[in-house]
Amino acid sequence: MPLGGAVATTKVQGQENALERADHDIVAIGIMIAACLLFVGIGGPTIGQTIGAWLGTGRQPEPALVSALLLNIALIIFGWRRYKELGQEVRVRSEAEAEARTLAATDPLTGCLNRRSTPAVIATMGGQAARSGQKIAALLLDLDNFKHVNDLNGHRAGDSLLIDIAKRISTAIPPEAQLARLGGDEFCCFMPFDPQQPERVDVVALNILKTISSPLSVEESSCDVTASIGIAQTCGTSPTSAEQVIHEADIAMYQAKKAGRNRYSWFNPAMESELRIRSDLENSIRKAIAEGEFVPYYQQQVDIETGDLVGFEMLAHWQAPHMNGITAEVFIPVAEEIGAIAALSESLIRTALNDAKQWDPRLVLSVNISPVQLRDPWFSQKLLHMLIESGFPPERLEIEITESCLHDQIGTVRSMITSLKNQGIRISLDDFGSGYSSLTQLRSLPFDQLKIDRSFVTGLADDEANRKLVEAIVSLAKGLNLPVTAEGIESEPVHQVLRSMGAMKGQGFLYGKPQSAWETSAMLAERNLLIAPMEHPAPDDRAHRSLMPKHGQAG
Repeated sequence: MPLGGAVATTKVQGQENALERADHDIVAIGIMIAACLLFVGIGGPTIGQTIGAWLGTGRQPEPALVSALLLNIALIIFGWRRYKELGQEVRVRSEAEAEARTLAATDPLTGCLNRRSTPAVIATMGGQAARSGQKIAALLLDLDNFKHVNDLNGHRAGDSLLIDIAKRISTAIPPEAQLARLGGDEFCCFMPFDPQQPERVDVVALNILKTISSPLSVEESSCDVTASIGIAQTCGTSPTSAEQVIHEADIAMYQAKKAGRNRYSWFNPAMESELRIRSDLENSIRKAIAEGEFVPYYQQQVDIETGDLVGFEMLAHWQAPHMNGITAEVFIPVAEEIGAIAALSESLIRTALNDAKQWDPRLVLSVNISPVQLRDPWFSQKLLHMLIESGFPPERLEIEITESCLHDQIGTVRSMITSLKNQGIRISLDDFGSGYSSLTQLRSLPFDQLKIDRSFVTGLADDEANRKLVEAIVSLAKGLNLPVTAEGIESEPVHQVLRSMGAMKGQGFLYGKPQSAWETSAMLAERNLLIAPMEHPAPDDRAHRSLMPKHGQAG
């Protein structure tokens, strides 16, 4: 419980005890009323006699009457004091209750409303808006890089930033709007608007983004913060509709982040459907990993000059009839985002090493490594353990690292490459030309091969600009004494153009689509390139057809 809430609770409890004491003071009030009546009854004669005695014009009043008068006066004074005390207690209790209500509805850090208060806010605003034909817009805002600021400067600086952000948002929203902090770095603004003029909400959203994006001072240093906003609307007044509008705004906000951040997005029902599909996909991926539904497929790599088979690249394939249309381009990024890529990749590598152990010793196995795995300091040790476990020679394994990994992980990549090469594994720079690598990085990092990105190769025969670019890459690789592999070769003209550029390896649908382990073993057996019997049972025709990948399905 927040400190403010505890204090308010203590005050309310104290005033409840005061009310119980007030209940017991009914007797005291009754005595005071009786004293007043007695005072009226005996006070007049007794006071007159007392004054007459003091002036020497009358006789002394009866001592009993004087005592009764003095007692009545004392009781009246006591009752009056008690009446004032009770009034003070009631006033203090009312103030404590008001403070408790305020604290219960307020975020203690920023002073904004909190999430608990949002149903009441929407109910109140919704009722007022409905009478004037308006709706309520919920603008849910999430800071784009708040975690980075928090990690870099500490939580104290993060709290200071949130306070400043709340003040800035308050200046950017209309007076009739209400601002709530839902938690963490999430804020939500509720405002009434005319359904015929939704652009008014757009203006408010743009003002918020502009206000927040101005440089902020955090711990005596300047930092730039941006935000993403999701907008949803409602005309309901029930707490259920309040939760629903926040949920819809949250979905729209993540769409804004997905679209590039520092922008806003209105909710539409298709977003929720997409979110459900994404959630189902995430759950299916986790289940598929546990049940072994991901299997390796193999795509041929050939010597372009001689046409000889020199190896295979392992590609991930989802072996499940209901997921046969989901390609690796779809499920691999999702697996990376949910933290499942390591388990998926290691399972595939372990299977592929056992498969490749049956091939001719001249054939190389190439395996793609996710950038997420490169951040694992134990990855090279895990890979070495898998090599030892399978008995596969390290010199026949080639690890492919995408060029994009070099942009922000150069130190990690360097140490990882060095560790892998010390084990005898070869390292290939994949998708060359699509990322940010520099000549300095190519010279300083011990790569064994460059792979030209398929986007430069597919239309090579008809695109003179692509042809000159590929020639430049091949020339650069020769200068660095690095072999080259061209990806995406799908036609004979492209093959001939690449062949004219000199010795290199190639892969693509021209040489064959990715195949399952059984199909690969059968093909190698026909070419006398298999040194061990096939361990994979031949599938029946129907199962065989269901596992055959569509164009590009296996990677």
